Amino acid sequence: MYASLSDVREYLGGPPTTDNTLLTNLIPRAQGIINAYTQRVFEASGDTTRYFDAIEDVDHLQRTLYLGQNDLCQITTVTNGDSTVLTTSDYTTLPKNYTPYYALKIKLSSSNVWTYSTTPEDAISISGRWAYSVTAPDDIKHACIRLTVWLYRQKDASSLGDVGSISQSGVVVEPAALPSDVQLILIPYKRLA
Repeated sequence: MYASLSDVREYLGGPPTTDNTLLTNLIPRAQGIINAYTQRVFEASGDTTRYFDAIEDVDHLQRTLYLGQNDLCQITTVTNGDSTVLTTSDYTTLPKNYTPYYALKIKLSSSNVWTYSTTPEDAISISGRWAYSVTAPDDIKHACIRLTVWLYRQKDASSLGDVGSISQSGVVVEPAALPSDVQLILIPYKRLA
């Protein structure tokens, strides 16, 4: 989770403990909204394995494997399509000095290239943490807290609910899709098409 119940309760200034279940349920909803808005996952608690095509996902020199719309923040194992387990002396990450990685490039000093034995589809596997980072950045954590609180306060909204509120002139005022401060935090993280 990007934020904890205690983080949200502290931000709210200590709401009734009878709302703990509601708040606990809203945190993953806020996290899901953040992930959908940015088209990213910001935290990975464990390793998973993803598979890549040894032709379609590789450049014409067979040196660079592109991870597509997948953020990779930590690598455990890279297995080439011929079942060779590559080590960090065989490849480098792109970018080199920070995460998330968007590609792996086989070093010129390595005798390996991206390849396959029988079929190129799903031939290459990478096990690791598939997310923007191992733990959510502080501003994403704050956005999750803020969005959880915003969702929580919707329970006490007028009968118009998510539609909006009525101004003094009687005009229905539509709320933003997300609170503007949350949008400002999330915009730099949005995945480019």
